[in-house]
Amino acid sequence: MNPAPPPLVSVIIPTYNRAALLLEAVDSVLAQSFRDFELIVVDDGSTDDSLSRLAARGFAVACPGPGLPDPDREGGVPLFLLPLERRGTPGRARNRGAERARGRFLAFLDSDDLWHPDKLALQLRLLMSRGPDGADPPRLTHTRELWLRNGREVSQARQRHRREGDLFAESLVKCVIGPSTAVLDRELFLRAGGFREDMEIAEDYELWVRLTTTEKAAYLDRPLTVKRAGSGDQLSEKHRQIEIFRIHALRDLVDRGFFASRPERAAPAREELARKCAIYAAGCRKRGRAAEAAAYENLAAFYRRRISA
Repeated sequence: MNPAPPPLVSVIIPTYNRAALLLEAVDSVLAQSFRDFELIVVDDGSTDDSLSRLAARGFAVACPGPGLPDPDREGGVPLFLLPLERRGTPGRARNRGAERARGRFLAFLDSDDLWHPDKLALQLRLLMSRGPDGADPPRLTHTRELWLRNGREVSQARQRHRREGDLFAESLVKCVIGPSTAVLDRELFLRAGGFREDMEIAEDYELWVRLTTTEKAAYLDRPLTVKRAGSGDQLSEKHRQIEIFRIHALRDLVDRGFFASRPERAAPAREELARKCAIYAAGCRKRGRAAEAAAYENLAAFYRRRISA
């Protein structure tokens, strides 16, 4: 019997102790109108009944080492569970899934989010189609999100940043691509080194800065992803101040010369880093943290000098 051909898309869900929400996320993937995908749930050491509930749904456990087991049934969607020891960083879980994945494209879904049934179909159409001028298909796509907090829609009327094409300037400011909205070329992701595994939060911001340095993004202006906020275990709830993590991420890229091969990107990166440091310093001053404020004021001045150097 010949082995099953690899799927076109590998869907990766990282999770930790979210059995009920996780199964809802899984159901939203299995309800996709596009069917040529495999689903890999990467469990970061859950202590609830996530593993047993996934096993009951037919997920095959992946053993240590490269690759995934062959699907054990004809047809359907291959379902895999990759259990890890607890580390607490979503980037590590996503990366382990991407390393095992067999698909040409990767699609990420956080375990507390949901997909519209046509999400993969519409994004794959973008990824497989050339532009009207004969340009190569994009290698990175994302969609609009519908934000829910405690079951109620959160308005995004003030979110007016650029969403397609060259997103580098916008990506320096904040994370403009939600991980659960993204579908991208697997080789592009792996060559970039994936997500940073030492960051508990803003690892997505850091990756999109790196990728948008060279890649343009395609965008579907439809709410094909449901972002469910308000859960107490979410890292965004745990870390109310996200900007300091963005500062650390961008500073590392600037200091290690990541933008050296693209000098037109280096000055905007240093300018945004200086701006972030200055704003953070002002916040520290307001809260009476004088020493921390002085440190970030000095950093802002340092990176401003490097802009004009």
